[in-house]
Amino acid sequence: MTKYYKKDYYRPQFVRDSFIDLCGEWDFVFDDNREGEKKKYYVNFPNNSLKILVPYSYETPKSNIYDESHHEEVWYRRRVKFNKKENERTIIHFEGSDFYTKLWVNGKFVGINKGGYHRFSFDITNYLVEEENEIVVQCVDYIDASQPRGKQRWLKNSFGCWYVQTTGIWKPVWCEQVSDYRLINAKITPSLDEENVKFELEFENLIEGLEVETEITFGDTFVAKNRNYITRRNTINTIDLRCDAFDFKVKLWEIDNPNLYDVKFKVYVNNELIDEVGSYFGVRKIHTDSKGIKFNNHPIYQKLILAQNYWRESGLTIPNEDAIIADLEAVKNAGFNGVRIHQKVEDERFLYYCDIMGILVWGEYSATYEYNDQAIENITYEWMKVVKQQYNHPSIITWVPFNESWGIPNVYKSKEQQSITEAIYKLTKSIDNTRPVITNDGWEHTISDIITLHDYDSSDKKFVDYYSNRIDEICENKIAHGGYKFAFTENHSYCGQPIIVSEYGGLALQNSDGWGYNEKMSTVEMLIEKYKEITLAIKASKFVCGYCYTQLTDTYQETNGLLDFDHKPKLDLQKIKTINDIN
Repeated sequence: MTKYYKKDYYRPQFVRDSFIDLCGEWDFVFDDNREGEKKKYYVNFPNNSLKILVPYSYETPKSNIYDESHHEEVWYRRRVKFNKKENERTIIHFEGSDFYTKLWVNGKFVGINKGGYHRFSFDITNYLVEEENEIVVQCVDYIDASQPRGKQRWLKNSFGCWYVQTTGIWKPVWCEQVSDYRLINAKITPSLDEENVKFELEFENLIEGLEVETEITFGDTFVAKNRNYITRRNTINTIDLRCDAFDFKVKLWEIDNPNLYDVKFKVYVNNELIDEVGSYFGVRKIHTDSKGIKFNNHPIYQKLILAQNYWRESGLTIPNEDAIIADLEAVKNAGFNGVRIHQKVEDERFLYYCDIMGILVWGEYSATYEYNDQAIENITYEWMKVVKQQYNHPSIITWVPFNESWGIPNVYKSKEQQSITEAIYKLTKSIDNTRPVITNDGWEHTISDIITLHDYDSSDKKFVDYYSNRIDEICENKIAHGGYKFAFTENHSYCGQPIIVSEYGGLALQNSDGWGYNEKMSTVEMLIEKYKEITLAIKASKFVCGYCYTQLTDTYQETNGLLDFDHKPKLDLQKIKTINDIN
């Protein structure tokens, strides 16, 4: 654990003592006739309401409703009493609510948010009363393929690798009470080469006599502290991390030794402490060159597993922190050094445990399935928020804004669709130039720091042929890898980037009800042997510097996980680890 983290605190990178958990039972109604605003549900909530357990979507068993049919509009209500204090603001945070979310407090409209995956907040101070307050939330979620959907179906029934939709609130809701003159964001950029850390701090308001003190510790060792007078809402503070108490002066965040520094920000007005925030960071570096991918300036071979992170009882919502820890322990027990989060913006507590356990993460966004102006606006607006929100997590080493040409179906020939991938690449780099960006994971790349290939062939001989003998032809678009898609779009070509087979395998057992990507294996032993054959065939290639196996757990009708849908191992994970450990 880091010094300032609190169990079940929903924003582990920015911790305050003030924490009011609004998860739990809320009143809930479906509004299939779209009459809620006309009838003023925000003042007269229907008496025949259901009870829902937030943050679970109504489609899940854990919500206590469990209705998998689509309802376009839903309403929530909860009554809360706050202890109001002078010169304090009450902020309500939604970690994720899909797709349009409107908020009323005591019958007064507060605001609206668009986007299903990022954290958003409202200042509700001016709407509160001394007695009990009524919070009402309306969520509207269309069956619209121009919305970022990820693996949420847009048809009535699940199909292929698309599952039941997730409507409305699906991540935690909570409040905090804070000062008018508070710190609202801290972008933390450690530099391994410069042996320092840069803090880009953002304040809500300015006032005469405003100062911030930044204190860095490592365990019980004091590292550095300074105090700065604040005259601008956005300020930069760079601190030397070299400490003579450590053998190599700076502690690095590494896979087998994920060292983390703790940091405390204290905000003063005329020497009176008015705000205090705890955080942490890891010093590590990830970059690419013509020889491959470098982690802390040394070559790294990535052994990843695809993690869609659905649960039988709670859908996309993580049920609790123990479930996170159990899955990540399974990842490590199977010999993988990282996960590729697939078509989901994950709960930050998941990323926190990756940070403290030394697990690499590819952070991915959820795809749209149409290309139009609305889709472009949705992607651009929310992806920038996601990158900013998750920037400080050292475990995230790669960004993946697009996957398998989903939402950009004609990208191979369309310059227009190629342009959005290039634009998102450059926008991502404008916020974060410390991590590689993969523009279209799997195939049909434009500009991309890593070239990724998806191949579900089960023949180890074919893998050896493609990724050892014919990799030049793949990179030159002379052959489609896996016989399916070209590595690059027209107008783009290979520039010596590292290559990773970022989806393969998908092996299922004969006794499973769902499907895998190949013929089903009749025994566990056959599955392990097939995993060994195709994995070692990838490892045999001197041109490929990593892989990502599909997948960690079964997910609804897709039964190709190493764990079942209850997140229990189907086989001895140590046998998978033995294969992954082969050099």
